[in-house]
Amino acid sequence: MAFPFFTGDDRESLVLAELDVQNRDISDADRARKYAKMAKSAYRFFRGTAHLYWRDHWNDWRHHRFGGVFDSQTWLQGDAHVYNFGAYGDDRQGVHYGMDDFDDAFIGDYQYDLWRQAISMVLDAEENAELSTKKTRRAIRHFLSAYLDTVEDHADGRSADDIHVKYIKKPIGPFMREVLAEEGLAEQLAKWTVMKDGQRVFDTEYKKLAALSASERSELLKALAEEYPATLQPGSIEGRDASHFAVKDVARRVNAGTGSLGVARYYALVQGASDSPDDDIILDIKSQQRPSAYPYMSTADRRKWRKSFKHEAERHAHAFIALADHADEYLGWLTLGDNHFSVRQRSPYKEDFPTDDIEGFKEYRRLSRQWGRILAREHIRGAHALRADDPGCFCRAVTALTGDTREAFKQQVVTLAMDYAEQVRRDHAVFLAHRAGHRD
Repeated sequence: MAFPFFTGDDRESLVLAELDVQNRDISDADRARKYAKMAKSAYRFFRGTAHLYWRDHWNDWRHHRFGGVFDSQTWLQGDAHVYNFGAYGDDRQGVHYGMDDFDDAFIGDYQYDLWRQAISMVLDAEENAELSTKKTRRAIRHFLSAYLDTVEDHADGRSADDIHVKYIKKPIGPFMREVLAEEGLAEQLAKWTVMKDGQRVFDTEYKKLAALSASERSELLKALAEEYPATLQPGSIEGRDASHFAVKDVARRVNAGTGSLGVARYYALVQGASDSPDDDIILDIKSQQRPSAYPYMSTADRRKWRKSFKHEAERHAHAFIALADHADEYLGWLTLGDNHFSVRQRSPYKEDFPTDDIEGFKEYRRLSRQWGRILAREHIRGAHALRADDPGCFCRAVTALTGDTREAFKQQVVTLAMDYAEQVRRDHAVFLAHRAGHRD
């Protein structure tokens, strides 16, 4: 008797199938660019395959050891990793170091962000910081300790406004001073725009910008004029001249990101606080997709999700307001066809922190502790937004779940991070072999 052998259960087939499903809707050119970035390293591959992380970890039994209850949920960053920390801000509210990307944000158990960040630390420490396995483990433990200490310190329900990042010592101090010295509005406008007939417009000859067709331009300008202003937060334009937010030019943003490469994105140049072209503002207009975790939620949870938010751009705005340490007065959304787009200011100081500049374990350890404080700050703020009637609920829950078993908690995260980083390396090797096979 012949018995059937079932295909598709092996890891290689799963990885390749997931890649196909997640990237089938982007253009061939964007897919080629995205895959070229992901081919560079296991960490790049990890950044471009958040869907694999969520498929592998959603409702993982381990999160029930130290969470998995209603009170341990908060707004999550959703795509936590080392290179989602960096400089952001503007001249009105100051320049800061932290997380400023909430495209994948959603509500879930706090441990999912910690796990993903810890895995990225293993891959980053190997690729960029050149740390030994032993020192990488220690760095993760420092990250977790800082997170838990910060959460426990706010169990009384006070806000997270007192959680600050120190910019004096290495490695953040020199980085932030360099950003402040070399970046800014003038530098941003010089990079993305040119003066033409006395007017500032986008430089569509620049490799990261492209011109729009007449119909695309008309549709985008209409949405910016009619829909977008109504989505701004109350007080965003108070005290501003009526001409503020007047759109001067629009363009398509191309070749952006790794995981989001191929997602529809535009820039709009709007008039700043004066008539001068030297204080114009660039708005980042990005198609918002469902979070990477969404496909793995239960049918009931997906139904609740759809009832909670009219669309994903609205979800992005809610998440931004809940998580961001500093407000964006340009935050809103608009609709183009069937797609919903977030709108926010492109920070003139946006810069990822280059971890390959870190000199030794001492600096990496210091940075790891700052990551823990920053992520705790976001989770505390996110929980406050969800439970305004009991703002200390989340912190008390996490402290109770980990308080007497901190060592076991940290050991679980370190082990999970090390093991899954090895799986990412194997998945990356499968990806590289598949690419090589298709070239032959």
